[in-house]
Amino acid sequence: MRVTLEVWRQDGPRASGRFEHHTVEDATAEMSLLELLDRLNDQIIEQGGKPVVFESDCREGVCGSCGFLVNGTPHGPVPHTPACRQHLRAFPGVSHFRLEPFRAAAFPVIRDLAVDRSGLDSLVRAGGTVAVMTGTAADADAAPQSHHEAEEALDFAACIGCGACVAACPNGAAMLFAGAELAHLARMPQGRQERGRRARRMVDALDEQFGPCSLYGECARVCPAGIPLAAVATVNRERLRAGLRGRNRDD
Repeated sequence: MRVTLEVWRQDGPRASGRFEHHTVEDATAEMSLLELLDRLNDQIIEQGGKPVVFESDCREGVCGSCGFLVNGTPHGPVPHTPACRQHLRAFPGVSHFRLEPFRAAAFPVIRDLAVDRSGLDSLVRAGGTVAVMTGTAADADAAPQSHHEAEEALDFAACIGCGACVAACPNGAAMLFAGAELAHLARMPQGRQERGRRARRMVDALDEQFGPCSLYGECARVCPAGIPLAAVATVNRERLRAGLRGRNRDD
């Protein structure tokens, strides 16, 4: 199976980038996009060149580190699937791929396909955690929670933090990611005691590093974890709730 690739090459954040053209003659339908890049790097190294830099870790669709643009779409055209789980068999008749890093002001290119997504880490530091007492574990039934509420919290907790939502948004917004964090923790008993403070801090971090929501929903369409668009509405709802309850209230 012959596959041609246009791959973005960039030596650093301040360097000029360009596309390189390559051909992989022995690709197979079972290869994932990352395995295709592995094979390409084998060829480049054999020819004395520098391999393409890209991120990966678990390669099971869990860690969220493998994101890049595939023919202009974050992760690739298969819906709700990260790049590491998109295989060539899913692209019948497609033999040309254009691979480039996520394009967003908040994600500067480190090198080639790897970008700096520490802006998402700043959102987590701002409010994506809960304060709990350490020591002996509490009884399982000490903090009651309905089954429906727990399932909703788990649905929002499925976000893998890949940044595809930011790359898809023309304004570079991270509302889907922040909304997933806020919606998850607002439904958990452990997170309610600092709910207002969390919302204010995360909204401040959003305004500082990311753009405004585009209102078109591109983020939800490319999310590999299937986070619903309702997460975006959660940001505005939690912002309003925190404002109405006042600066001196944490809950």
